Amino acid sequence: MLTGNQVGAVFFDIDGTLVPRTSSSAFLAGFLGHGAEVTRAEDAYAVGDLDNRQVSELDAAGWAGASEKQVADRLDGLPLVSGIAETVAWCRGNGLVPVLATLAWSPVGSHLADRFGFHAYSGPRLETDEGRYTGRVARHFDEYDKRDFALAQARSLGLDPRACGAVGDSRSDLPLFGSVGLSVAFNASEGARAAATATVDSDDLRDVLPVLGRMVAAVR
Repeated sequence: MLTGNQVGAVFFDIDGTLVPRTSSSAFLAGFLGHGAEVTRAEDAYAVGDLDNRQVSELDAAGWAGASEKQVADRLDGLPLVSGIAETVAWCRGNGLVPVLATLAWSPVGSHLADRFGFHAYSGPRLETDEGRYTGRVARHFDEYDKRDFALAQARSLGLDPRACGAVGDSRSDLPLFGSVGLSVAFNASEGARAAATATVDSDDLRDVLPVLGRMVAAVR
């Protein structure tokens, strides 16, 4: 719920950021039986050998026949960094709207938004038929869509992108990092560290709060 006293927004990545040292796709693919293939594809994406569309189509094929309920139930065991709930509460208490800007599949974003109270979420969508996944992508979503989603969220909230921050870890965060006033590389790749305005290494998301606090002080 928004209070009308927003001074900015913070866009949080999921895979590699809120989900540490892996991705939600790899976690779910392990359950669905194609984990090794997804891990190899994500490694290839990280170095630029595959694009997001190729990775998404490979991963989606492994979802064929799985039920939406099976996946939703599995998400309760998704590995997460400590301090997400507290960080979201701090953001809301300090006039920052917490948003998930991610390439994770939409069931993951929906689950985490409901669980922790994020204002909105982005992501690609999987095709379903009568409650089961077909193995096809219904909507692709890449790193530039992620940036555009975040900027659209800022506009809808009446916020200048320079009053917004992003917390992420990898290649998919770079276009967004270049479009907001503050970017935090959290347990990040070398490329993300080089592009970010601040770097934090921690197992607890609350360790980004001093950086976000400086942004709040600057925009008030």
